[in-house]
Amino acid sequence: MRRVAIGGLHTECSSYSPLEQTAGDFTRIEGAALTASVPFDFAGHGIHPIPILHDRSVPGGPVAAATFDAQRAEFMRRLRAAMPLDGVLLLMHGAMFVPGIDDPEGDFIAEIRRIVGPDAIISAAFDLHGQITERICDALDGFAAYRTAPHVDVPLTWTRAATILARALAGGPRPSVIRVPIPILVSGEMSSTFVAPCDRLYAALADHDAAPGIEDANLMIGYVWADSPRATAAAVVTATDRRAGQDTARGVARAYRDALPELAFDMVSLPLPDAFGHVAHGPAILADSGDNPTAGGVGDRADVLRHVLDAGLGSVLIAGIADPVAHAALQQGAGTITLGGSLGGGGPRFELTPDLCRFAEGCAVIAIGGITVVISDRRRPFHHLSDFAKLGLTPGDFRLLVVKSGYLSPELRELPRRQVMALTEGAVCQDISRLTNDHRPRGTWPFDQRDANGAPFDV
Repeated sequence: MRRVAIGGLHTECSSYSPLEQTAGDFTRIEGAALTASVPFDFAGHGIHPIPILHDRSVPGGPVAAATFDAQRAEFMRRLRAAMPLDGVLLLMHGAMFVPGIDDPEGDFIAEIRRIVGPDAIISAAFDLHGQITERICDALDGFAAYRTAPHVDVPLTWTRAATILARALAGGPRPSVIRVPIPILVSGEMSSTFVAPCDRLYAALADHDAAPGIEDANLMIGYVWADSPRATAAAVVTATDRRAGQDTARGVARAYRDALPELAFDMVSLPLPDAFGHVAHGPAILADSGDNPTAGGVGDRADVLRHVLDAGLGSVLIAGIADPVAHAALQQGAGTITLGGSLGGGGPRFELTPDLCRFAEGCAVIAIGGITVVISDRRRPFHHLSDFAKLGLTPGDFRLLVVKSGYLSPELRELPRRQVMALTEGAVCQDISRLTNDHRPRGTWPFDQRDANGAPFDV
């Protein structure tokens, strides 16, 4: 049996967030649970899996350097203890931001390569919003990334990465990973695979996979809310024929470049006051995009609630606002609380006196007239119908549902409601032309202007 280690680090970090991630923000999976999380028949492929650890967090702000150092040290300690190894399967994200480290995943994977040696096969799965560097690609033999956004193919992607690994270990040609950077950076909301042009761009990747010498073709959108030297989109291809891989990567890159004029938000998107003109009378869903925790937002801003109160709207459910201070005060019986921006995300802070309050699942559910607000004791999204059911809430009971989100999750997208994204303030503000841009590569669209022909680059 071939011995293969499994593990990785998985987070997405906005460099514009004031809220640093530390060890308590990560959930660790290890042991048999980690092995079972990958839907792949390891034994059937002659592989003995050795789980190391997998640390994952809700996207947020920068990861504290001390936290990253501790994660890396513990992973490498366990990896050395597992030697000798024939391979490593890495389950990554690719958009970690650590102050003072330009390429944390590159450092992490390069150290793994030094430990396991040049003969071991290393294959990795990434989020399509990862920032992929040459250092990462040089240390890997195999690469597979999500092909859906919102991400509904995570298990399938992990299986693709495991399959690349298994083929090489079974004696197939050793692959390599080829990268072609694409100096375009847009948000996920402008590159959803549910709509054009990315629906067809990602559908075409499977055709590339079937070509001789190609194992897995990928289009990386990158992560726009980190001002980093490695911030870029990229075509990344796993190939057993390097020339074919280079040609395929250039083809994927050109197709994305050519689709640039089509990139647009995947739903009606308006500044907050204008957005309410489209949703106030419902039934509707309003996505508070600038404070979306699943993209790296803090999740504590109360801008939308302030607007709802000022407009005198009723039959509104706001899910939710992260405010551990307000949550604790309510638990202690406070009749009046101050809500908004308690984690440093900004926005208005104001007093509220709830008419009713109850608790469930680490949340306070308060009512103020016809408005229901979910106040959570930690940063978290509310993207699944089960999130509401656990709180005893039914979205259909409200004319307007407000969630901190960019593109909507598949479950919310399917609700028969008008859907509008509010272009709100926050650490993941969708007006990316306003973002500080000190470290991204020069010539990256839209931070640098296109030339007279409208093409920002050539590949």
